[in-house]
Amino acid sequence: MSETSEIVSRKADHIRLALDQGSQIKTSQGFDAWSLEHQALPELSFYEIDTSLKMLGKTLSAPVLIASMTGGPNQGELINRHLALAAQALKLGMGLGSLRVIFDQPETLNTFNVRPYAPDILLLANLGAVQLNTGFTEWHGREAVARTQADGLYLHLNPLQEVIQPEGDTDFSNLTEHIAEFCSQLEFPVLAKECGNGLSARAARELVAAGIQGLEVSGRGGTSWAWIEAQRNPDPLRKRLGETFAHWGLPTPESIQRCREAAPETLVIGSGGIRNGLDAAKAIALGADAVSIAQPLLKAALESPEAVVRELELFILELKIAMFCCGTRNLAELRKAPIQYLG
Repeated sequence: MSETSEIVSRKADHIRLALDQGSQIKTSQGFDAWSLEHQALPELSFYEIDTSLKMLGKTLSAPVLIASMTGGPNQGELINRHLALAAQALKLGMGLGSLRVIFDQPETLNTFNVRPYAPDILLLANLGAVQLNTGFTEWHGREAVARTQADGLYLHLNPLQEVIQPEGDTDFSNLTEHIAEFCSQLEFPVLAKECGNGLSARAARELVAAGIQGLEVSGRGGTSWAWIEAQRNPDPLRKRLGETFAHWGLPTPESIQRCREAAPETLVIGSGGIRNGLDAAKAIALGADAVSIAQPLLKAALESPEAVVRELELFILELKIAMFCCGTRNLAELRKAPIQYLG
């Protein structure tokens, strides 16, 4: 199998395994361990609540991005189209899956080409940061954004996934220096995102110093890519790596707090185990500007854009109910809402 065919096959495996409940990690230190303070006298009308915000030059109706998921296999085109149509209908943001494959197999670009379906949304392209150590340069970043008509670019960081992945790229040496050079030569915002194991305060500080303009924490508590990649390993013994490292990393609430403290003026997006609008409200009260969700939408995205819209409408309603019961009219007030760790 060629490297390009292997990438497409891997992405198809990822979709299949992400739908398996075994990939979903519950942690005692997740959002269930946190409680927003209820206000019996909210002193506002539910219909006053405003969930909108401006992010990277675009106005979103709610602090919600559809997270980077896929692209490459034919199934990826269907998923991305349905997600994009839903994002357009609800005025939300969206990230694309890793675009590395389009440089080896240009015909796969159509699986990422969602701009015709979503002309107005905040759209973020996506490349693996580790590819900066395998020959990728700012040219690839510029091309990824241009070919998808995106508004900016994610660089994803996934050392645990790569080291367990049978075909993984594991040379993360001098990567901060290469990220800084990469960011300095681009005219659009570059964000960094983890892939299920969280961003530490140290990583946040180093990324912001390198020119990164937004941090998506993607902490522990949602999909375990360690488990997924271990399941893909043909060696039965190596499959045990998924059990050993399934719970590795910073829980999402902790990662949000550490990133906000380390980078108080930087855009912080909470992700990793955010399964409903109440989780989103807690993430914002803990310091996130917005949240990003993936796995809860995957099954709906295989069905139709209407199914995705229904899931997102419920998610946003849950967020608004939480805001109402906290007595907060907007996101700025929600960020100051009392929140308690229950342990």
